[in-house]
Amino acid sequence: MLERLFKLSENKTTVRTEIVAGITTFLTMAYIIFVNPDILSKAGMPFGAVFVATCVAAAIGCLLMAFLANYPIALAPGMGLNAYFAFVVVGKMHFSWQVALGCVFFSGIIFFIISVLPIREWIVNAIPKSLKMAIAAGIGLFLALIALKNAGIVVGDPATLVTHGNLKSWPVLMATFGFALIVALEYRKVLGGVIIGILVVTIISIIAGQQKFAGVFDVPPSIAPVFVQMDLAGALGVGLVTVVFTFLFIDLFDNTGTLIALAHRGGFMRPDGTVPRLRNALMADSAAAMIGAAVGTSTTTSYIESASGINSGGRTGLTALTVAVLFLLALFVAPLAGSIPPYATAPALLYVACLMMRGLVEVEWNDITEAAPAVITAIAMPFTFSIAEGIAFGFIAYTVIKLVAGKLGEIHPAVGILAVLFVIKYVFIP
Repeated sequence: MLERLFKLSENKTTVRTEIVAGITTFLTMAYIIFVNPDILSKAGMPFGAVFVATCVAAAIGCLLMAFLANYPIALAPGMGLNAYFAFVVVGKMHFSWQVALGCVFFSGIIFFIISVLPIREWIVNAIPKSLKMAIAAGIGLFLALIALKNAGIVVGDPATLVTHGNLKSWPVLMATFGFALIVALEYRKVLGGVIIGILVVTIISIIAGQQKFAGVFDVPPSIAPVFVQMDLAGALGVGLVTVVFTFLFIDLFDNTGTLIALAHRGGFMRPDGTVPRLRNALMADSAAAMIGAAVGTSTTTSYIESASGINSGGRTGLTALTVAVLFLLALFVAPLAGSIPPYATAPALLYVACLMMRGLVEVEWNDITEAAPAVITAIAMPFTFSIAEGIAFGFIAYTVIKLVAGKLGEIHPAVGILAVLFVIKYVFIP
């Protein structure tokens, strides 16, 4: 049956290899079952229910990828997107988390439509590479700021906006140790380095009496408080068009870039650079975003951590199926998730931020008309505490700078149209 479903012989792999690859992928991305509930709880969502929603959404996403596209690519609620959901849409813009879930659902519908039609390629190809890389790096800076805030390293200050906190406090010391440990483990290629770092900091805190231990295994909490709680009517408000677009935009580029990188890493890419079954993979991803919103979590997307499983020999959807099963088994460690303090997950956020900053290397620094908009895009995200504003500022800056520099021909129509729409939004929409 597995041979018929996943074409194991054709892909030169075995059941054992695929299962090992699935376990490897799960261990490298399992941190999300602790980090995602912690972030979304800041939006007022019940921690236990979001924990269950995270595991269920990840499992469904992996199953869709396994059976629709037959790729060894795992999905789960995306980093950056969950932070935008909690800290910007709910925290800064003061919309309810139910409305935010509605925005995620609509972005998934649009993503599904443009994945079926050739619109996706047109949009992706329209955006300059420098802006794409800057968006990734900017989200990294945004996550870094959240990580430093959660750890107590950065705090607000009325005179200087921000300053450092009490650097001798337990959360700061533990977060610093946790980050160093994660980086060291990842450098030594220790499997599951991120989750090991989170658990070590948690265990030390429990032993030191700084954190209450709630246990490890138990029956999963109820998902009812977040299940199908989307406010679709509220998400149709004029002021939320930008929010839906931002969810769509980030998922579109993050997902496309991830899929292409993983296809290249796994040898799936054809000699002409095209990726077989790419449309199926994109449809799986967009469907996972819609289902994830219905289940009760922020945007579900493909994970670059799937590269660890591919490096271990994963070549088919059986790897993704294995990850799905492991996410379902993780439902029974809810007490452990509730025992993990925010300063234990902060190092994981900061580590992911470091990885995302690599995008700046590919910015065309020798052309200031490319570099300047990229810098504006990246720094605007943490400084405005909004991924959406960073994208908007970047598009406007790119268009204006190219126009003034006499490089009108380098502005793709899609970029120019979006820049104008952003300007109209700032002028006419409060």
